[in-house]
Amino acid sequence: MSLPKALLFIALFFQQPAGTKPSFEVATIKPSTSGDNRIAILTQPGGRFVATNATLKMLMGTAWRVRDFQISGGPNWAGTDRWNIEAKAEAGSIPPPTFPPEPTVIPPLMLMVQSLIEDRFQLKLHRETKELPVYELVVARGGPKIKPSEDQSPPSLVQPQRGGPIPRGNMRMGRGDLEANGVPVSNFILGLSQQLGRTIIDKTGLKGFYDFKLQWTPEFAQGPVVPGGPEPPPPPADGPSIFTAIQEQLGLRLESTKGPVDVLVIDSVQKPSEN
Repeated sequence: MSLPKALLFIALFFQQPAGTKPSFEVATIKPSTSGDNRIAILTQPGGRFVATNATLKMLMGTAWRVRDFQISGGPNWAGTDRWNIEAKAEAGSIPPPTFPPEPTVIPPLMLMVQSLIEDRFQLKLHRETKELPVYELVVARGGPKIKPSEDQSPPSLVQPQRGGPIPRGNMRMGRGDLEANGVPVSNFILGLSQQLGRTIIDKTGLKGFYDFKLQWTPEFAQGPVVPGGPEPPPPPADGPSIFTAIQEQLGLRLESTKGPVDVLVIDSVQKPSEN
């Protein structure tokens, strides 16, 4: 039985431009009282942002492009209380997307989400670099088994369609299954980082665009959550671990070590008043 898959566009965003961050034209934040465990954090056409049943730390992870382990400090409710958000940018304030995206720049809509969180939650934070457990991705003995894509030109902007083929420059990722079409190793590493919950540093030296296909048996809590999607069936028990699969199927290897990791530290925060 094939596992359900989530279409995830994987890109890296760290830097934000100097100056005042843009803001939404209108936005509402309300506590989530539905009791529904489904979570959704979505961007929609027309500069709309919608979050359902999301915690503050989930919102921060989306807006600042970090994982949960990269958020430090703050009260317990920042990771437990759920919120519903609907926000809309002023017409024409969001430029059309470009592809491939600038790899180190946070897009305008996410800067607006940052502004919203900082304003309504009265969030104050600072950045630190900490020595934390990381993985280094290296070439295994015998050399890499992945081959460069036949087309090495930069991918054009094509939105993936659920159930359809994977457009170049995109990645499809589910529990125990990861496929990519025409992506650099850096994008593949981000997919692995989502699966393993740890920063991964590229030590392969591989350049250009590659097609990846990786299948493994995930641990119970390993893998992305599909917002609003069904619970995936248990993976086959006789498959390889992700570490074994990376080495056997791709000719690469993950080595555990420690390294510098960017961390957001919450200095102060308050629950927003309902609006």
